[in-house]
Amino acid sequence: MRPPIALTIAGSDPSGGAGIQADLKTFSALGVYGTAVITALTAQNTDGVTGVHVPPADFVKEQLTTLLDDVIIDSTKIGMLANADVASAVADVIEARREDFGTIVLDPVMVATSGDLLLDEEAARVLATRLLPLADVVTPNIPEAAFLLEQNPATSAEEMHTQGEALRGLGARTVLVKGGHLRGSEVVDVFVHEHGTELLRGVMFDTRNTHGTGCTLSSAIAAQFARLAATEHGDDLTVMASAREFLASAIEHAIDWEISKKPETGHGPTNHLITVGSDRL
Repeated sequence: MRPPIALTIAGSDPSGGAGIQADLKTFSALGVYGTAVITALTAQNTDGVTGVHVPPADFVKEQLTTLLDDVIIDSTKIGMLANADVASAVADVIEARREDFGTIVLDPVMVATSGDLLLDEEAARVLATRLLPLADVVTPNIPEAAFLLEQNPATSAEEMHTQGEALRGLGARTVLVKGGHLRGSEVVDVFVHEHGTELLRGVMFDTRNTHGTGCTLSSAIAAQFARLAATEHGDDLTVMASAREFLASAIEHAIDWEISKKPETGHGPTNHLITVGSDRL
């Protein structure tokens, strides 16, 4: 007997709102045992990123292979990869041991909420050509989808759908294009899958506490896929709905949070201390 187990392959965020820290908090909140392989150390807070230290790619590969030689993984979330060497190392291991990773959720982290660049262009090419075809779900926001496709950012749900289909054409099984950059009274995400397209609508909260929302959503999706592997109850749409519910609640319950000394300038975190959605898919 064992719990559902998820793996996050991502960078570290000392402020705790994004990256490995957000992923592991989300896994725990959703009743999933979390494991982690760290691809980068960042110096950052709610104001922004001041530095990035990337470990040798061979050590990232060693972290992965040592973990997989022992621990059963039901799902994997891939986040910040920092450079092409690290991205290639991760791709090498997945290509060699695809069955050991379970359901793969690829969050193409390129730019932090603060605007700081987290992925260089060569690494983005590796992500698009090698990792994207291995993914079960890809979760770009509007700028990330445009960057991967070398197109202009979408300005409507229709254009998000077109770009989602184009990303599926690159090999991803399903694509969730996140619509938060289209400001309005509601947020509309576009989920493109083999049977069609779904518009997933939710509340657009008026808050600066949005640091790590992409990390939180993608890790919630991975967590729910890990639970799905254990229960065999639910499907892709159920997973998307439950993960989006968790994120919405995490944002709503952090609207009044002030963990920063300068809350008027930075972007605070969401609230991972909630357990909404943890008891069901």
